[in-house]
Amino acid sequence: MIEATDANFDLAGRKALVTGASRGIGEALALGLARFGADVAVSARDVARLAEVSAAIETLGRQAVPVAMDARQVSSIRSGIAEAAAALGGLDLLVVNAGMEEVCPSLEVEEALWDRILETNLKGAFFTAQAGARLMVEADSGGTILTVCSLTSAVGVPTAAPYGASKSGLLGLTRALATEWAASGIRVNAIGPGYFRTALTEMFYADEAWQDAMLEKIPAGRFGDLRDLVGAAVFLSSDAARYVSGQILYVDGGYLAAI
Repeated sequence: MIEATDANFDLAGRKALVTGASRGIGEALALGLARFGADVAVSARDVARLAEVSAAIETLGRQAVPVAMDARQVSSIRSGIAEAAAALGGLDLLVVNAGMEEVCPSLEVEEALWDRILETNLKGAFFTAQAGARLMVEADSGGTILTVCSLTSAVGVPTAAPYGASKSGLLGLTRALATEWAASGIRVNAIGPGYFRTALTEMFYADEAWQDAMLEKIPAGRFGDLRDLVGAAVFLSSDAARYVSGQILYVDGGYLAAI
């Protein structure tokens, strides 16, 4: 008889990298993985802020490695992931979180805006996953890759066409990589955060009327707390999910179920 135990969720000994970890969701996930035992490299363009996140990880008794990385540049991605793996002594858990959002009516979207969002959220995500997977394949020890999608991976949102396209594409990418890399022992899954208040989404929360309208659509009756994402990420990254791949777990307070 197989029993579920806390050991299934233990990440002790795992070497993790979380991109876009200088704030918001990335910071919360990096700290969450560390609390469950992982050593964590954190990457972003804001190196000064990464030092604070690294210090918080170290207070949990885990190794922390800050790495400068620009998700819009493939050369920066590859060098950053190589640096993180060298410092940690390997890489077997990768959280592809770096992303951006800018709202704009679709009739007014310019090519530069489209490129900026897609280069970060989709192109950057692919080459981040690719660089991490290459190390995992070389080590021949398998691994786990977790992408951070969005409600816009499932539904359309006005004024967010480029962002929605990038996140829908990211979900498709997650599924494609899961099927291709399974033979190498690499699982690829996604989490889909609902409405969480971060620096990236503050533009929406500044509008109280918007807040009231959105809360009426969320069965849980509240916006997400960043801590609500940690359990989903730990589950998908742990041995408790060892037969789960190519899936997305929405953490949205029931939003999608109610529409």
